[in-house]
Amino acid sequence: MLKHTLRAAALLALVAAVAAPAAVAAPGSAPRAAAASQVRIDTATPPPPGARFTSTLKGEARLGYQAPGEHDVRVSIDARSSYGPGSQSFDARGTFRLSHEQNGEPYWGDFAVDCLRTGGPTATVTGRLVRTNRPDHPWLTQAAPGFRLGLSFLVPKGGKGESRVGVSGSYPKDQPELTPCMAPAADMQVVSGGYRLTDRRLAERTEPSPGE
Repeated sequence: MLKHTLRAAALLALVAAVAAPAAVAAPGSAPRAAAASQVRIDTATPPPPGARFTSTLKGEARLGYQAPGEHDVRVSIDARSSYGPGSQSFDARGTFRLSHEQNGEPYWGDFAVDCLRTGGPTATVTGRLVRTNRPDHPWLTQAAPGFRLGLSFLVPKGGKGESRVGVSGSYPKDQPELTPCMAPAADMQVVSGGYRLTDRRLAERTEPSPGE
């Protein structure tokens, strides 16, 4: 049922650590407006020992989803994560929404972010489903409760180039779930809207890094 909806809306296979079951939200809810496409990458002098870095990803865009019929697929996101020494991220937080209107029928789901990793103009994020806009949504009837969805982003520096987004599919209840920050290649073109990606900016240190 609604295979195209599962493929497009299932782009949200983010890894999230939300224990609460998914709930049905009011149909009138809508994601926030998009930010302009751009990337800000800081390459400063070597950081002091124990320095902490922060990555952020924000925005909303319509994606070029190719399938028969009329489709409007959008991803909105507001996420951040921290880094200590090395490349392992921690303290990921935020939300993202995958919406898919097919032939006039709207379907969307909200996900709680549990992993965000960035590198230059690219990012991967995962989260768990926390609510949908309708009780008959395939994510509630065919997927495992609170399943994890993954997204990948390509946001060229300074908005010079084609931005793209990849979305993992949902999976049957008896299949292994996605692992954190795992996502497919960013294969769908951004046709309107955009994202702002900040890759590992040096943050003011307010607490020890893990392991200290």
